[in-house]
Amino acid sequence: MRTVYVNGEYLPEDQAKVSVFDRGFLFADAVYEVTSVLDGKLISFPGHAARLQRSLTELEMASPVSDAELLEIHRELITRNDLTEGLIYLQVTRGAADRDFLYPAPETVPTLVLFTQAKPALEHSPMVQTGMKIVTIPDRRWGRRDIKTTQLLYPSMGKMEARARGADDAWMVEDGAVTEGTSNNAYIIKDGVIVTRHLGEEILHGITRKAVLAFAREAQMKVEERPFTVEEALSADEAFITSASSFVTPVVSIDGADIGTGRPGKVVARLREIYLDEMRKAGI
Repeated sequence: MRTVYVNGEYLPEDQAKVSVFDRGFLFADAVYEVTSVLDGKLISFPGHAARLQRSLTELEMASPVSDAELLEIHRELITRNDLTEGLIYLQVTRGAADRDFLYPAPETVPTLVLFTQAKPALEHSPMVQTGMKIVTIPDRRWGRRDIKTTQLLYPSMGKMEARARGADDAWMVEDGAVTEGTSNNAYIIKDGVIVTRHLGEEILHGITRKAVLAFAREAQMKVEERPFTVEEALSADEAFITSASSFVTPVVSIDGADIGTGRPGKVVARLREIYLDEMRKAGI
């Protein structure tokens, strides 16, 4: 049985509870982060901690612990759960208060929850060899997608639609351009140029995205941060997604049409190799 962290306590998962008045439950008034673990070490933890603080600041929400304390909690959960490969999920809510659309009093104590998820195939996912099949759906989310909130119902609906249509995931489209995947950033490669949407309020500022683009530029690959259309994607040589839980994963078809050869390409494979090598060196 897993050990989880709830508001200062390490508890067996069946004893972990939060209030029915918690605003994360009532309003999705909460933010989260997911940090990967490889070889028992945290991947890109400083980036996740910084983005967490940004999300909290944007929502005028107090941080329940310092970055140093947060790192200690992550490491303790890795030890207690003997986690070598997987994920650590973290969620901060505005805390428990009587149901009211207005924020509760500033002294309301935030809720902090963390738990582990073992993923033995995290690095060697079969999807790396086969590639992902993607379908497109309208982007009907709220406007502040740069804040990593727990408002994930529409992405969940998107994943279910993708499955119903025989695909692995969905890319969301707004005003004719791809924003991102349901839980990942989206990319295409054309004539050696990597194209992905620029940062803004329309997409999540992915931690893996930031690292992969930096490594690509260091490897003398050309990168363009701009919107791209579904039509551009369909004529691309390669396509891929990035996220903390999938790293760099190829996309081989969109809406039933093959991308390039219809098989994972060499550029994406190289990007994944570079990313994993560098992240292992920097793991803490």
